[in-house]
Amino acid sequence: MPITDRQITLRFMAAPTDVASLGGGVRGGRILEWVDKAAYACAAAWSGGYSVTAYVGNISFGRDISSGDLVEVRATLIHTGKTSMHIECEVSSADPRVGTFHPASSCLLVFVAVDEDGNPTTVRPWQPMRADDVARSEYAQVRSQVRAKIAAEMERADYSKPTAALEVDTRFLAAPTDVNWGGKAHGGRVMAWIDDAAYLCGARWSSGEVATAYMGGVRFYRPIHIGQVAEVSARLIHTGKQTMHVAVHVRTYWPREGRETSRLAAHSLTVLAALDEAGDATDVAPWVPRLPGDVALDRHARELIAIRGRRNPDQAHRMVAI
Repeated sequence: MPITDRQITLRFMAAPTDVASLGGGVRGGRILEWVDKAAYACAAAWSGGYSVTAYVGNISFGRDISSGDLVEVRATLIHTGKTSMHIECEVSSADPRVGTFHPASSCLLVFVAVDEDGNPTTVRPWQPMRADDVARSEYAQVRSQVRAKIAAEMERADYSKPTAALEVDTRFLAAPTDVNWGGKAHGGRVMAWIDDAAYLCGARWSSGEVATAYMGGVRFYRPIHIGQVAEVSARLIHTGKQTMHVAVHVRTYWPREGRETSRLAAHSLTVLAALDEAGDATDVAPWVPRLPGDVALDRHARELIAIRGRRNPDQAHRMVAI
């Protein structure tokens, strides 16, 4: 019988190992891993086969999740294309002694169904009938238009010119513990790498603690195989009053082939908020670009804010502030 359920909910306790190493709440990277797992389960159930993360966007982080909290991650299919599935994920948490869940994070993911050779394959179409389902499907289509504009803007950005910006690099081997059910590093793990690199860059610039406030334009270009070298480069491109906009690129290559053969595997823009000792948002030193390449990337970050804001006035207000 065909699988017709289009919603999956994962529920579990947040563990001490999920919390940031310097204290505080669960790190954004861990939340992204949870989101990717729930969305993958939803996509696999709907497609009846293997699916890969193609894009993750509009990721917002709100209420902190603490160790010991009860966490609920709900993934819902809201739109289908020929080979794609658009899945809305909502993360909530609750004190298990009370049981009242509060929103903590949300995002929209796009998965593509693939066959045994890794080629895109068609998926069963979903036709919304109820008014709220129609609205969510239309929202997914609007986001597709925004996504195309964001992708075009990100592809135009030139990171090859000389820079005076702060850059932070990490390098390691993709390990067997990073593997997904298809034998590649799963998207949530890659997003955790991105979040870690962005955190390092933001913490170094602010000389203090930072928290991920928003992540957008996460695009996956090619799978990362176990045993490949993963290079994650984070670069400060823009600052707001209390935030830092950090572009992150993930490149991979086989150790035996050398770094000159590295290829882009994923790309994202992360916004981090600077925190004081009490955990409240605090001002950061402004990044004033001087070199032509840095000026262009600062302008690029502002254009991304504008693109998102044209479709979401509430978010535009928040992003202008940051």
